[in-house]
Amino acid sequence: MLGYQDYLDLSQSPHAEERGQAARIAARAYLDHDGPADEHAALYAAVLSFLDDTSVKVRAALAYELLHSDYAPRPVMFALAQDDPIIATAIVQYSPVLREVDLNVLVKAGDEAVLLSIAGRASLSPRLIAELLAKHCRAVDLRLIESNGELLSESSMLELCDRWADDAEMRGALLRHVDLPAAGRYLLTEQVAEDLAASRYVKGAIQPVRLARLMRDLVDDATTYIGDDIADKSAYAYIEALVESGRLTPRLLIQSYLVGRHMFFSSCLAQLAKVPAHKASSILAKGSRRGMFALFMKCGFEAPLSNLMCRLVTVGRAHDLAVDQAARHFVVSQLITALIDEHDGDLPDVLVPLFAYLNEMNVTLARNAARGVMATFCDRAPQEARLAVTRLRGEALALPAA
Repeated sequence: MLGYQDYLDLSQSPHAEERGQAARIAARAYLDHDGPADEHAALYAAVLSFLDDTSVKVRAALAYELLHSDYAPRPVMFALAQDDPIIATAIVQYSPVLREVDLNVLVKAGDEAVLLSIAGRASLSPRLIAELLAKHCRAVDLRLIESNGELLSESSMLELCDRWADDAEMRGALLRHVDLPAAGRYLLTEQVAEDLAASRYVKGAIQPVRLARLMRDLVDDATTYIGDDIADKSAYAYIEALVESGRLTPRLLIQSYLVGRHMFFSSCLAQLAKVPAHKASSILAKGSRRGMFALFMKCGFEAPLSNLMCRLVTVGRAHDLAVDQAARHFVVSQLITALIDEHDGDLPDVLVPLFAYLNEMNVTLARNAARGVMATFCDRAPQEARLAVTRLRGEALALPAA
């Protein structure tokens, strides 16, 4: 217990440390008070008086004692929230008595340090988040993502993805969120591919045409993986975004089916044909060729493309394409052979790029299957076995410089 006169001596001391002690005593007495109203009013006046103290140490001591209390006087806390940054940042982040209207005022007038502290609060309203995002401050956006990512709406997350797609650190922070909308994840993945392709080290190591093909295939794989791993409502929005941006191509559909992402494949067809998803899945799983052809035509595909899609599903649905690379190779080979036999070298325009894509995939699958085969054969061959080579061509082979 401390006598009133002793408290008065501390509060009027020329030393900031002693006045700071008095400020903490007054604040604690106010918070714990359970006595007469006039005494409570006097304590409130004492707390208010320390706001005028010239020493930041004294005001900081007052703030420290009131910081986490649900019973701290709101006018005092609002005043402290506009004090020196070392005080204000703590108040705006931790004080439970500041209301949304207080925080909105502080956001509009605050500097970056205050904005960062507000962004780190345990709970933020959608309106307050929108006010913080409107500042277009990188540090604040990063704090929101890392501290309050679960409070960000889908539209806010997409806005951040669009705003910071070319910033590697921000991309990483966004991609770490499991609730990141599929469209945002795709946007960031596409930007990662562009940045990799533009890297001097990558460009110096891989020939341009091959690099473009490699990045295209990687983005395709990421696109279908994302689409196959999301719930119905999100999948609809994701596919709609792909359609509107022109990224849902026949090549992408073929790739998704060949790697076993049949949920994405059927969801895309259902959306394009405007039929229920379960109906599209049923037709693809056990429907007749006529039924599949009608589904593909309803998607807006030309007849030659619809025929190719029918053959893809007919040949592929008996295999587990998600894990069986040999089955993928078989299906691709069957498609290529059928295109050659049916069109006798005169492919319709719609099939020309797909024929080239299937041939590229055929080589890739064959190369993957061939890895290690010769080494294994050589290890198992008898010591006396020899390669049947009598001579090599004698002329020099001239290659352009790499």
